[in-house]
Amino acid sequence: MPVFITLGRILFALLFIYSGTTKLFTIQATSDSIAAKVVIPALFAPYTSQLETMTGMSTPQMLAIAIGGFEVISGLMIALNFGVRFFAIVLIFFVAATTFYFHDFWNQSPPENATTLLEALKNLSIIGALFMIAGYGRAPRTVEAAYGDA
Repeated sequence: MPVFITLGRILFALLFIYSGTTKLFTIQATSDSIAAKVVIPALFAPYTSQLETMTGMSTPQMLAIAIGGFEVISGLMIALNFGVRFFAIVLIFFVAATTFYFHDFWNQSPPENATTLLEALKNLSIIGALFMIAGYGRAPRTVEAAYGDA
């Protein structure tokens, strides 16, 4: 059983590793997508303008880099069995926010919202898997036979 859990956790983490890597290699496309969907609150505007001046990048570009890096690091940590519960819980909030901002099927008419609804349901199933990973936590590092007495 532990072999299956470890293998499942690694395969599941590949989703975030690949997604984050893709975001990091296509920063402009990711930042355009972020700029189209996410509005920075006025409360943070002075801070974001300071960061833009210091880095020479726009806020959506900085967010694209931060999100890509976060996904890669979170995926690696889950795959390598370090801080599994923490990163699973943080990813639950991340996937929920992503679903709310980027897969808003409730704002679309029924024929066009089918793909967006499917993406939102996929994200809900990912949240469910993250809850299972968070509930199970870090796998014990015991040495035992992979198939028991079989």
